[in-house]
Amino acid sequence: MPTKDIQRLWIKSPLATLDKQAAGGVVIENDRIVEILAAGEQPARPITEIFDARDHILLPGLVNAHHHFYQTLTRAYPQALNKELFPWLQSLYPVWAGLTREMVAVSTQIALAELLLSGCTTASDHHYLFPLGLEEAIDIQMEQAHRLGVRVHLTRGSMSLGQADGGLPPQSTVQDEATILADSERLIRRYHQAEDGAMRRVALAPCSPFSVSEELMRASAELARQHGVRLHTHLAETHDETDFCLQMFGVRPLDYLERVGWLNDSTWLAHGIHFNDEEIKRLGQAGTGICHCPSSNMLLASGQCPTLELEAAGSPVGLGVDGSASNDGSNMIQEVRQAFLLQRLRYGAAAISHQKVLNWATEGSAHCLGRDDIGTLAVGKQADLALFKLDGIRYAGAGDPLAALVLCGAEKADRMMVAGRWRVIDGEVVELDLNRLIARQKELATQLAQTT
Repeated sequence: MPTKDIQRLWIKSPLATLDKQAAGGVVIENDRIVEILAAGEQPARPITEIFDARDHILLPGLVNAHHHFYQTLTRAYPQALNKELFPWLQSLYPVWAGLTREMVAVSTQIALAELLLSGCTTASDHHYLFPLGLEEAIDIQMEQAHRLGVRVHLTRGSMSLGQADGGLPPQSTVQDEATILADSERLIRRYHQAEDGAMRRVALAPCSPFSVSEELMRASAELARQHGVRLHTHLAETHDETDFCLQMFGVRPLDYLERVGWLNDSTWLAHGIHFNDEEIKRLGQAGTGICHCPSSNMLLASGQCPTLELEAAGSPVGLGVDGSASNDGSNMIQEVRQAFLLQRLRYGAAAISHQKVLNWATEGSAHCLGRDDIGTLAVGKQADLALFKLDGIRYAGAGDPLAALVLCGAEKADRMMVAGRWRVIDGEVVELDLNRLIARQKELATQLAQTT
């Protein structure tokens, strides 16, 4: 039988790229980048298709290292407005306890579609709510990610320390530890793909020091080591968390993390704001990743992540949009701009460039997730690409195209490719009735709000 022709796509001569060595574009063969071309250079082998990118900025697909998909159902929730983290959570936990299977499915579709449209090709979600009837929440998310063709790292979150045990969440939202660990192992065995190019991976993610027991943290670390998966949690987000750890465990959050066997290069943490100099040094020595979530940190007035000190110490730094209830959006390219502005406020204009924050959103986030097959434009990497046009009024008069993407406030990609397949074309998600999805999300959000 004749062999099928291998498809070779040349994304030709982009307007700008994050890597100047790719000024002539990239050649895609199936799901991988096989050539990086300098300006004026031609592909070494015959191609089957050309995409003229002269009006597009070409980036590696953005990588979202921390999110809560289900929170798209509670954006701008009235009872949670104008509150810091602990009272904000206490306002929302009873609402989230009413989640249903359909709500998880639709909110996952909404979050992933919004991420795709904003240039994101890989997303990590932290789902830690499993009320009665929602035991297969991660399975539902896996199904929706497959449907939309998004690369995902879904973390099996957990809460075991309810208010009756000195924790923050209500008892109706916690599970016993045996159930959590058994389901964690089930999900790893069923879904985790360890190979390069994996479309789905699983990590273990007890929610936070104030919602799980020390025993569950230790057991999760051991289970993760047994199966070669990563660990994730919230840490050092607020001073309230530090006070809780001192009162509950007798140590600061990072000391607690080390005590339970988590301080290593298989762990990445969300937020990482309130570390002292000695703790930053220890994080860097361990190679523990930090996902900076600027919009959430500003909205909840939590503080500013010390990104440059963490990087200098040796910690990978990535970006995440965090949950839509503490960001009120799932737009990754807008999160890049938020990081740019917030970190300039901390470090000054000369220290934070648009290239640096774009690197956090691509290669940095990929490193947080333990991946070296995504996040850069290079031969052998996965063909995960985001292409943006500068044809809106916000770009009129812009000079440097790559800088304009961040400074002028890009909000939507024109084209998106994941694993060599177009998932967004002309600003629309392929094979998705977005208007119908939005309408159903609104109905479900209203239902959820009425459960309390």
